[in-house]
Amino acid sequence: MTVRVLVADDQALVRAGFAGILRLAPGFTVVGEAADGAQAVELAHRERPDVVLMDIRMPGLDGIEATRRITAGPSGSRVLILTTYELDAYVRDALRAGAAGFLLKDAEPAELLAATRAVAAGGAALAPSITRRLIATTIATPAPTPDDPARARARAAVTALTAREREVLALVGDGLTNPEIAARLHITEGTTKTHIGRLLHKLAARDRVRLTILAHRAGLSR
Repeated sequence: MTVRVLVADDQALVRAGFAGILRLAPGFTVVGEAADGAQAVELAHRERPDVVLMDIRMPGLDGIEATRRITAGPSGSRVLILTTYELDAYVRDALRAGAAGFLLKDAEPAELLAATRAVAAGGAALAPSITRRLIATTIATPAPTPDDPARARARAAVTALTAREREVLALVGDGLTNPEIAARLHITEGTTKTHIGRLLHKLAARDRVRLTILAHRAGLSR
């Protein structure tokens, strides 16, 4: 399957660099380039890319609001945030706006391609350096009380899981990748993917980010 990508960044050289990486890689096609958030929204609605690579700081309409409008619109496009900033507020705002991933611009080309593929396939992509910070800021601040409704719902939801599924969910919540989960539980990567697919279905979670949040609310992860 060819992944159709829209690149949005206000810096022409940066935008051209990302587009160039994608054009040289098999299985990707760049359907457009946007210099600001408003143009990104317009192109996403018109071209309906599988993934939008979205900068955060852009003139006029910023990447957060553009993400919100794209994910709420009819295009079905998923958004992968690319930024030089590792600020917690940006991570929270991007995910709340509907972004499926957050990657720093100093990532290697292979990381960019893998993250774009993962997001296109319905998964999530988080830069390893911010995964645990995301957990801390999104889940633990402010710390939920024992009678927190969100925590109660999460605990109720995981009661329908098998023991193995709860183990996998806990490791997802700890930020482990599929290969790391497979190694920890002495199972194959294919079996790991199957467990995660079942978790997404049983918990009505859109992606891996939501599984991470649920795992922490349910008290399964550190």
